[in-house]
Formats: sequence, structure tokens, C-alpha cells
Amino acid sequence: MALYPKHLEELINLFKKFPTVGQRSAERFSSYLLKSSPEEINALAEAILNLRKIKFCSICYNITETQPCEICSDGRRDRGTICVVEEHSDFIALEKTEYNGLYHILGGRISPLEGVGPDDLKIEELMERIKKNQPREIIIATNTDTEGETTALYLSELIKPLNVSHSRIAYGLSAGSNIANVDQLTLRRAMEGRKRLYP
Repeated sequence: MALYPKHLEELINLFKKFPTVGQRSAERFSSYLLKSSPEEINALAEAILNLRKIKFCSICYNITETQPCEICSDGRRDRGTICVVEEHSDFIALEKTEYNGLYHILGGRISPLEGVGPDDLKIEELMERIKKNQPREIIIATNTDTEGETTALYLSELIKPLNVSHSRIAYGLSAGSNIANVDQLTLRRAMEGRKRLYP
């Protein structure tokens, strides 16, 4: 005998595919939705369907509903600096500081243990962007864990021959910290105290 009706079982199984969501959490989410009003369920369904409208920016690879994204198309931004981050969550954290340049989102970091190599990231697109636009400075703001450091060193080696000044976000961040979880003041100090890698 099935514990749940078919449609509820399907919903629980879908929730279980979410990161960190196990059987019990999936059951709680599904139970909450069962008690929700039709209006709330319709609003949730519409919000999920609207995710289809979200794309990646053709320039910086941020998530957006317009091409290019609002940051890349904003003429008030400092177009001479490009801040390279791992994920969208890092962009959100840095955008809360006073940084006013452009971004490039790699879509992850080099991690051989997870099977992620340079070709899996938006590194080639970054190199093409640097060659085309000749920015004044590239700020490498990957996380300070082992994978983030590996990615930063790899990027630095690629950027050096292009003769473009680049810096690494300063170590106001504790080793192994995740940029998206750092408080705003610490992150601002890390940006202000970044160290130049080349030249």
C-alpha cells in the first residue's frame, strides 16, 4: 500500500532533488503546500514557470531577463574594471559594497575532485572579453578556499601574457570562507585592500 497519493509522492520526490533536502523536509514542504490556498499554489506555480524567462547574460554570464543584463548595459558603471567571481551569489554580495565596475561570472571554480576543469567554466569567454575590451584592471574575487585559490592562480597565469593589470581580492576574508556568507564590512575591506598580481 502506498503511503501517499500518486501526485503527492511525485511532489515529494521532486523536492528531494533540491540540495540539502531529504525525505522529511520534502514531506514538510509538500504538507505545507497541501494546506495552502489555491491562490498561493497558483502564485508559486507561476513563479516557477517564469524561471523560463531567465537567461545568462551574453557578456558577463550573470542571470538576467534582458540581453545584455542591467549591469553590462548601465553606462554609469566603470567599464575599466571587471570583477571575476565564481557564482551569482558572489555577485550579489559584492554588489552590496561600493564596487561600481563590471563583472564576469565563471559559473564555478576549478575542482578536479568534483570533475570541474577550466573548460567547464566561462574562462575562455573572459579571455576573449579582456582581449576585445582591454580593461584597466581585472579583480579576481574567487573564494579563498583551495579551489578558489587554484582558480585565481590559473586565471592569473592566463592574464599575464595579455599585459593587463590584475589583482586578487584581499585577505580580509578568513581562509576557507565563502564570499556570499561574509558580512558587508569585511567584504568591502577585502575589496579595498586587494593585492596586485601583475604587473
